[in-house]
Amino acid sequence: MTVNTFDPKQTTTMDTPRKVMEQQAKATDTAAAKSEASAEGNARIGFVSLGCPKNLVDSERILTQLRTEGYDVVPTYDDADLVIVNTCGFIDSAVQESLDTIGEALAENGKVIVTGCLGAKENDITEIHPNVLGVTGPHAYEEVLNQVHQHLEKPKHNPFVDLIPDHGVKLTPKHFAYLKISEGCDHRCTFCIIPSMRGDLDSRAVGSVLSEAKRLKEAGVKELLVISQDTSAYGADVKHKMDFADGMPVKTSMQALCEQLAKLGIWVRLHYVYPYPHVDKIIPLMAEGKILPYLDIPFQHANKRILKLMKRPGSAERVIERIKKWREICPELVIRSTFIVGFPGETEEEFEELLAFLREAQLDRVGCFKYSPVEGATANEFPDHVPEEVMEDRLQRFMAVQAEISAAKLQARIGQEYLVLIDEVNSEGAVGRSYMDAPEVDGKVYLTDEFDVEPGDMVWAQIIHADEHDVWGVKVED
Repeated sequence: MTVNTFDPKQTTTMDTPRKVMEQQAKATDTAAAKSEASAEGNARIGFVSLGCPKNLVDSERILTQLRTEGYDVVPTYDDADLVIVNTCGFIDSAVQESLDTIGEALAENGKVIVTGCLGAKENDITEIHPNVLGVTGPHAYEEVLNQVHQHLEKPKHNPFVDLIPDHGVKLTPKHFAYLKISEGCDHRCTFCIIPSMRGDLDSRAVGSVLSEAKRLKEAGVKELLVISQDTSAYGADVKHKMDFADGMPVKTSMQALCEQLAKLGIWVRLHYVYPYPHVDKIIPLMAEGKILPYLDIPFQHANKRILKLMKRPGSAERVIERIKKWREICPELVIRSTFIVGFPGETEEEFEELLAFLREAQLDRVGCFKYSPVEGATANEFPDHVPEEVMEDRLQRFMAVQAEISAAKLQARIGQEYLVLIDEVNSEGAVGRSYMDAPEVDGKVYLTDEFDVEPGDMVWAQIIHADEHDVWGVKVED
């Protein structure tokens, strides 16, 4: 029910690059403990990961390979022999943050390799920062390692001393992890350039995905967040062919994947789901408690003409009808979405239609951002761009409507009990999330003065207070 002024899929970290590097090095050391013997004389690498969860997974894979080869990951520019910056390049603010981070790394260290989405536009980087050692695009794991090898001697690695856990290096807390099931996207939304950066849909083998999920559970993960650019399309590029998991045939499809993940007995949360008809088959799994009753569906708008200009599927009428059917099957279903206000040509009447849709759909979690021209996007060429002050006004009005919806929905939770996954314990008590809350983008559950828990614990709590975004509760017995 949180109202965000950004698109959660695209937002970059708000911490400074220096702080990010310290946090990620700490996560790496926690996931892959090293002995003093293994650290002596090894080449040292600093790492900054920016952007969305899909980018974070790319960073985890690169760091896993670096640690497997014996490189040490360090938390400061001064200690690093070389710095890798994994960039975001979707919207202007993300591009600027990536360029600023590269500049800081060059100024502080001098030896920088750039990868990630912005790396797909190598000239844009080298024109501003000609001294970078190399540039690669997104999910270019081997190319990044090859560039590292060119500039740093490969460590003498002792596999009996330098141990990497089966699940690899993770940059998230131990109790939750992102599970990326595909790369790229077959859609050609006019405001987006992701396909030009990450290519067309490329689904991972379902056996590989399920094997990773199993390893993550065995490592202590309590929640899997399934991510991709288009989760609903999983397997469409390979015609949903059969693969094998633990010797059993499994179809490469969203439904089959969810059915198998449900057997793990941990939270499974679905992100970036397009409302295709086959999504209807997932709702019964949610109603039966097999996966979390939570859908992240980026609707983007409600007006038919604007959706057509965006090249987005669906219509407001059909969406409302399907949401009603889903809630009939699974009353506890939580839906989060993202929207764009101020798309080129959007009229006041079309914006009012979007507000009417919000009021009728009663979505639980909503993120909103003002339209931003992205270099290379088709929508840049559209006429009648909306003035900045009009976009800002519409954003604030949008937020006000959703805030009312959010507050009412959260007030209705008071008195009810929910299972809460604890994320942290601070000086004021425990902070966690219910099934309604994805990390980073949704609200939190505050258990004030509750200290007898640890991150990763799951406890039952009764909700006693709520505001527009978060809830407060007290621990109750199972």
